[in-house]
Order: sequence, then structure tokens, then C-alpha cells
Amino acid sequence: MAPYTGLASTHVERCGVLTSSLELKTMEIRKDTLMARLDCKPGATHSPAPTPVGRTPSAMIYKVMGKMFAIVGLTNAFVILKADPYRVELLKEAYSGVGHRSHLDRRYWISVSLDADVPWDEIEGLVDRSYELVCETLSRKQREQLGH
Repeated sequence: MAPYTGLASTHVERCGVLTSSLELKTMEIRKDTLMARLDCKPGATHSPAPTPVGRTPSAMIYKVMGKMFAIVGLTNAFVILKADPYRVELLKEAYSGVGHRSHLDRRYWISVSLDADVPWDEIEGLVDRSYELVCETLSRKQREQLGH
């Protein structure tokens, strides 16, 4: 996204890149929209990532029936999602905003930057697929409880 160059433009230094206040608001809106989408998944729960006493959590973990399907960065604009193994490398090649960020198995988990080149509809599709992949591993009884 090109920097906002209007008269009301105020800039802040963020991660070594000059970013407009409009861009920061847009990233927050995208993160809020993403978290609302995750919350709407049947059976989805979220909790802050464990942190040392006295520290603010840096991520929110989303689970369905106790199994993780997403991690959303609270201080940075990213989401970590489960993905089809054959799509992981294709996504990394197609978008600079897709990579690996955590200790999770890089064959199955990807990190998607919300402020990079990944289109919003692609992110929504990845969120939906992450949820589906985790639901596929649930028992029949658990899937019935979710209405699947």
C-alpha cells in the first residue's frame, strides 16, 4: 500500500518503515475483521498466548474443540494458519507476505502478514481452510457437536 500523502498525513516510524496513520488504521481494521471472522467459526474459542507474569500477551490463540487453528499477532499484523502441505510452498512463492514465524511444523503452518501483498480474499480462504483442516481431525462425535 502506498503511503498516504494527503494534508492530514501523520507518520510514525514502524519497523523501520515510514507508515501513515491511515495505513496503521487499515491494518487494525483488517486485524479486527480477521478476529471477528475467527470468532464466528462454530465452536471457536480464543485465549491469549501464555506469557511470563506481568507481560502483555503478544498473540491470541484460536482453537476448536481444544485444537489450535490460528494464532493472531496482537502487537504485529500477522496470522499463523494451518495449510494444506502442497499449498505451503506455492503460497510462499506467490506472496512475499507468506512465510514461517513460529516453532510450528513449517510443512503445515504458515504465517501471513496482514500488511503485505496477500489479497484479503486469499487470507479469508486460508482462514476457512485452516479451520476445516483442524475440524477434519476431530472425532465424529466432536464434528456432530459442531454441526459438521
